[in-house]
Amino acid sequence: MYLHLGQDTVVRTRDIIGIFDMDNATVSAASKRYLAIAQKEGRVFNVTDELPKTFVVCSGQDGKITVYISQISSSTLKKRTGFIDDIANI
Repeated sequence: MYLHLGQDTVVRTRDIIGIFDMDNATVSAASKRYLAIAQKEGRVFNVTDELPKTFVVCSGQDGKITVYISQISSSTLKKRTGFIDDIANI
């Protein structure tokens, strides 16, 4: 199954490692540092010209991690994937 992230970008749902709300995740210094390093390494792809709401971390076929910045909310993307809402309830 595939997930549309915005504009002409789709990823395989099995490659998704995490879907993160930009406002909540970037409060953490560790998240900011992770995004800065990924950007410096050329692994961040901005798929929107609008205000970014979400970043999606994916594993690539080459084993490298790719980060996509999307204007679609994390809750909407999560619903589209069919991922479990509350992992704590597993």
